[in-house]
Amino acid sequence: MRSIIQRRKRGRSAAVLLMLLMVWSILLGWGMALALNAAEKPNVIAQGTPVALGTVDYVPERYQTGLKLYLENCGSCHVALPPEVMPTDTWRTLLLEPEQHYGQQLKQISRPFIFIVWDYLRAFSRPLVQEEQTPFRLTQSPYFKALHPRVELPRTVNATSCVSCHQNARDYDYRTLTAEWEDSP
Repeated sequence: MRSIIQRRKRGRSAAVLLMLLMVWSILLGWGMALALNAAEKPNVIAQGTPVALGTVDYVPERYQTGLKLYLENCGSCHVALPPEVMPTDTWRTLLLEPEQHYGQQLKQISRPFIFIVWDYLRAFSRPLVQEEQTPFRLTQSPYFKALHPRVELPRTVNATSCVSCHQNARDYDYRTLTAEWEDSP
């Protein structure tokens, strides 16, 4: 008699555990879906202000949350560079090793958000060119050089020097150029 009761209790506890696991999985999936597919309008950044982005590529709604988090975390200290400028390997290192950020110690982006930022950066960055070393400076990037063929770059180029030609770079607009460069090929 006693073993029958024990088997019933064991069966009920396994069923309860399975039910709790299912509910937890559903809630976790629902939360991730909300995070990845946030109901934002395209080209809406920080505080819901509509902005005509001048990035290199159009950013679909699926990546808008990643773009917003990227701008909040990276664009708060310097102008945020379009992901296309650097290869995926560079972005991976910058995200995963914040203590090695150009001599600065950065605060790590929290775990759920780092995956959303990574999804955006990975989608819009480029692979390394064959036999290319991973660039960590703009002037080391072949893509950056290709985009600036006639530009005589200053001795040290940094993210803030972008503003000298891209007057709206602080607003993540790299298409609008100063009058000097407006008609350049």
